[in-house]
Amino acid sequence: MKFINPPGLYDPRPNGYSHVVIAEAPARIIYIAGQGGEDVDGVLSESFEAQVRQALANLQTALAAADAKLSDVAKVTALIVDHSEERLGIFSSALRAAWGEHPAPACTLIPVPRLALDGMLFEIEATAVI
Repeated sequence: MKFINPPGLYDPRPNGYSHVVIAEAPARIIYIAGQGGEDVDGVLSESFEAQVRQALANLQTALAAADAKLSDVAKVTALIVDHSEERLGIFSSALRAAWGEHPAPACTLIPVPRLALDGMLFEIEATAVI
């Protein structure tokens, strides 16, 4: 995959994503359903930050089941309940930490009034290309 942050657009790297990702075919495309912040027992923390961390861990578990890793992810979509600059900062920091030195995927963040489960504050889905 090729990750591009073209001149003429602001630098998105501090927010943990890239503007453009090009995946050449043929490839295996993996779609990961929205992963929330619930643990293996289905328990949600009341903390937004804890839910983001858990959702990213759940995303990695789902990717591993498909023999993929975060560096194979081309695009994520994140849903945040009661979105704010503070929550954006928490999410951006978590993305940067999760991807580390690897190029960050393209990302769309969608503020929402609620998610599927009571108390659910964050959800992330991904498309990976191998």
